[in-house]
Amino acid sequence: MDDGSLRALLTATADAVAAAFSDDLVVHPGSLRDKGDRAGQYRIDLVADAAALAVLGSGGVGVLSEESGLTDPGNGIIVVVDPVDGSTNASRGLPWYATSLCAVDEHGPRMSLVRNLATGTQWQATRGQGAFCDGRPIRPSGVTSSAAAVVVLNGYPPAHLGWRQYRALGATALDLCSVADGRVDATVDCSIDALGPWDYLGAALVLSEVGAPLMDLHGRDLVVLEHDVRRTPISAATPELLSELRAALFLSRGHSAPE
Repeated sequence: MDDGSLRALLTATADAVAAAFSDDLVVHPGSLRDKGDRAGQYRIDLVADAAALAVLGSGGVGVLSEESGLTDPGNGIIVVVDPVDGSTNASRGLPWYATSLCAVDEHGPRMSLVRNLATGTQWQATRGQGAFCDGRPIRPSGVTSSAAAVVVLNGYPPAHLGWRQYRALGATALDLCSVADGRVDATVDCSIDALGPWDYLGAALVLSEVGAPLMDLHGRDLVVLEHDVRRTPISAATPELLSELRAALFLSRGHSAPE
């Protein structure tokens, strides 16, 4: 599949999810807090997943979805999908939730799209071709010190990590994209192996294309295509800031700073 066709497929998938989300509210007003089949899942996650799978299935690609697992037809492309990242925010009417899509081939993340379903703001990246927000090139803030940084947290650390300010926003894909475009300076996952690849891979390519580092806290590979694998990602505008925050998180947990 060429880049144009793949981009059209990802866009059509995000469009379908957005439409299904809106249409479902018309048919089932007030249903955003309805629960799904497992802990932490909402009914709207399943509605969005069905919409995404219908489009991706017609495109002939493999799919790794948070909600429905892995389908791999062996054609060399698997799209990693979080139909609604931040569904708790959506259930509460907080406009920070997204569809995250990342097409992965034998060389790693190839193309991604992350769309804020509440505002329509969209980040896109293609390997070797840069990253964009609503069609405009983006870049990170360049902040190098935690003392000057606004940091987004997932969970909460045992101690202050030295940030200037922090936020807890509740949608990892959007949090990471906000590092890539300079709205915030870093993200720190303070949970312990709680995030799946669908949470971060769409934004990972956006970060990579603007030169902002992203890594697992313990140095493990982030590009994994298994439904039961979890990681602890940390990102920053610069390598210096990433190193400082990573060391601070280790020390806050009573461990030696990493090499």
